[in-house]
Amino acid sequence: MKICIVAEGCYPYVVGGVSGWINSMIKAFPEHEFVILAIISDRSLSGKFKYELPGNVSEVHEVYLEDYEWGTKRPKRTRLSKKQHNALFSLVMDENVDWDTLFDLFGRQGISVNDLLMGPDFLSVITQCYKEKYSEMLFADFLWTMRSMYLPLFFVLKTNIPKADLYHCVATGYAGVLGCMAKHRFKSRLLVSEHGIYTREREEELIKAQWLSGEFKNLWIEQFRKMSALAYERADMVTSLYEHARQLQLELGCPAGKAVITPNGIDVERLKNIEGKAPDDKFINVGAVLRIAPIKDVKTLIMAFGYAKAKLPRLKLWIMGPADEDKEYAEECYELVENMQIEDVVFTGRVDVKDYLGKMDFTILTSISEGQPLTILESYAAGKPVIATDVGNCSGLIYGENDGFGDAGIITHIMNMEEIADAITELATNPEKRRAMGENGYKRVMSRYKLDDMRETYRDIYRKFEA
Repeated sequence: MKICIVAEGCYPYVVGGVSGWINSMIKAFPEHEFVILAIISDRSLSGKFKYELPGNVSEVHEVYLEDYEWGTKRPKRTRLSKKQHNALFSLVMDENVDWDTLFDLFGRQGISVNDLLMGPDFLSVITQCYKEKYSEMLFADFLWTMRSMYLPLFFVLKTNIPKADLYHCVATGYAGVLGCMAKHRFKSRLLVSEHGIYTREREEELIKAQWLSGEFKNLWIEQFRKMSALAYERADMVTSLYEHARQLQLELGCPAGKAVITPNGIDVERLKNIEGKAPDDKFINVGAVLRIAPIKDVKTLIMAFGYAKAKLPRLKLWIMGPADEDKEYAEECYELVENMQIEDVVFTGRVDVKDYLGKMDFTILTSISEGQPLTILESYAAGKPVIATDVGNCSGLIYGENDGFGDAGIITHIMNMEEIADAITELATNPEKRRAMGENGYKRVMSRYKLDDMRETYRDIYRKFEA
């Protein structure tokens, strides 16, 4: 079977949980041929892979959300038919969107995204939408917001999609649109797997965004909602990592009969018998396995560690992960350590966690958004308890979901330095609690979150799509 993995902003360009999951999935099924359809911001990232592609990946196709039209000859400007005009209007108004007509429109050779956005058909649709729903805004601001909002979607719709038997979208959003367009074009099957709930994550980002204000935020939020609604409607199956995520999918319109829970899994054997802490190591080692990016809230981690270390000088923080995703943010983190004069903070860069986890006393994750973090499961496989913020499935992983194993760490609120510092202090000063929690975590990961369990789950799913 030929499987097209459709991913946005991750594999194989960014190291992280979702990317690692995709890489593991491809390696787990050498009998299948995989094609990668990767959605990235622009051509500056083209070909800059952070992963060595497995041998069963035959092609990588790139889709750019920020792009320009190539070629010296401009396509002939085309007016839309009444059916196409109505389809465009249904999209903008989010009323019974005629996606199939839009898929066919953008599948035509020679259609120009620029000419469409700057032409009379788009202007007519936007003007009508403005009069009916948004007349309290300045029209010029509304028009240019709508152009900027539809530019990336129209580039996605114009994609020349590789043919495959199954399209496995690792998100809704733009990836889901591509999967639905492929299903329409090739009559193929469509599987959507969400690690975080895409619509909610974009909503959180937009609410915090400084570049948008007021009703313009709502315009963008609705745009992502309508794309996710399409993916839920057209997918043959939709997976999530845990029950609460599944419930969010149902709230956002996913039919209950399609929604399936497929927990993450890690290679626990790889973390067996790893090197432990040296006898002469007098530090209490705190490990943070993460990429240095705002969503991981490394600044709060550093400040909380600084407050805890002021009470317990034996603390040492190991921040293990790449710093090239947001270099400006990484520099701010380095400067924060220096300005606060915090000693014993080590930035290792990208490492193999099996070389470090055994030397940690516990690990920590202070993210403002997560799905079901692999780093927590890896800590458990190494017998280490975890401090984590209450995002995604972190609470379920740490406190259990009626599995009877007991607490495997401490949950804190996001961006709460005092709580996080207190949690660090509590685990640092209670070696017996650390040991018991580490054992609980090990039992939990062995009971449900092994890589072999995840492989079998997806092997069954892929077999259903082969039938």
